[in-house]
Amino acid sequence: MVGWRNCQPILMTMKISIITVFPELHTTFLATSIIGRACERGLVTVRTLRLSDFCAPKERIDEPVVGPGAGMIIKPEVIERAITACENDWGHGYKIFFSPQGTKLTQRYLRSMAAQLFNAPCAPSSEHPESNEAQTSHVSPHLILICSRYEGIDARVEQHYADAVISIGDYVVTGGDIPAQIFLEGFLRLLPGVVGKQESVTEESFSGALLDYPEYGLPVEWKGMRIPEIVQSGNHAAIKKWRTQQALHNTLNRRFDWFASSQPTPEECTNALQTIPPHYVALMHTQVKLKDGTVGTTSITSIDLHDTARSCATYGIKNFFMVTPLIDQQAIIATFLDFWRSDFGKNYNQSRYHAVNKVLPTLNLDEVIKAITAAEGKAPLVVATSAKEYAHIRKIDFTQQGTVWQHDRPVLLLFGTGQGLDDALIEKCDYLLVPVSGMTTYNHLSVRSAIAIVLDRWLGLHQQNS
Repeated sequence: MVGWRNCQPILMTMKISIITVFPELHTTFLATSIIGRACERGLVTVRTLRLSDFCAPKERIDEPVVGPGAGMIIKPEVIERAITACENDWGHGYKIFFSPQGTKLTQRYLRSMAAQLFNAPCAPSSEHPESNEAQTSHVSPHLILICSRYEGIDARVEQHYADAVISIGDYVVTGGDIPAQIFLEGFLRLLPGVVGKQESVTEESFSGALLDYPEYGLPVEWKGMRIPEIVQSGNHAAIKKWRTQQALHNTLNRRFDWFASSQPTPEECTNALQTIPPHYVALMHTQVKLKDGTVGTTSITSIDLHDTARSCATYGIKNFFMVTPLIDQQAIIATFLDFWRSDFGKNYNQSRYHAVNKVLPTLNLDEVIKAITAAEGKAPLVVATSAKEYAHIRKIDFTQQGTVWQHDRPVLLLFGTGQGLDDALIEKCDYLLVPVSGMTTYNHLSVRSAIAIVLDRWLGLHQQNS
């Protein structure tokens, strides 16, 4: 064993063992910045163990992969000896492996692990959990980080030992050393006393639903760009409000996925709906494909009107346009709306009354665009939906809200009845959302189901366990 750090242990010092092929990769890292200071203060004791030290003379630490394919795999008995040495010296350790197949490392995951490891009593475990989650009822202040190399570690080692398997992202690096360092950077910030000011930890990005706001330092002007006047005003209340607005804007446009999965408060949701461009939905019963391959009109149905209106109310859509040029169809819509907007309809079902009030019958798409432009002062960006692929229109997926919202224009989501929107209409739209699909070849959702799925993926909150 090599690489002992010269740290003075204190009661409940976090002990960390790093098992690696190349301990020298960690030398500077462990002596620098907050981790180096944490060691000097006795909050953390870190050592590195070189895998080759656990081999007999002239014995290799690896062997060829069994079965077809090239590459070398680290021997399980070598890892076993290293882990045994760690636990003989420092007691039972919480063992972390790094793999693209592991749980993705997030601030939420780090906090969950820190809550378990920093607050639970020290107790050895006789069994390892089957899952790769951070939660366990038997933890200790001793972490063992196993850094793979080559083609990795024999799969049986991970199966037998792993308390957690972590991925730092959807990409591949040459070994587990850099992932281990990234993990330690994030994890040890949460150890009490490591970061000087606690607010630096509790108020930074990924600590809540919002990312951080922009920060500035002198000079006031640099390369023609000035620090915003509000930041220089000295008005702390106004600065705080501005910072919150900037954090909200940046989060929604750059990482809506984080906002949606971080349990935002009702106030944050209300502010988010006021920050993003207003959204509208149009259900086209004209300029749609029919079963015989022609382009024409379809009949409206009450269930499409009711269910789509309820989806629009759920996801904050400003108005829902039912588009048909047929006068008799317009009369049917008017009959529905007259009932649900009457005092009787309101008293009969208050929530349905609220949803149906978003419905606007319209003769054609041009009228829809004119109505939105008049209401917002800007023409909308039109985002088409289809179950088909198109080569000549810019496609976006359900993680690219910011691509659309950065235009600062209202957004019109366009849906087609029948067999879908006419090709000529889709070609005129600004964007095309990728199709909604499942893991089968069946692709015949009702339009009201498709609308609900699209709105949920585009504007829905997707909460995750903390």
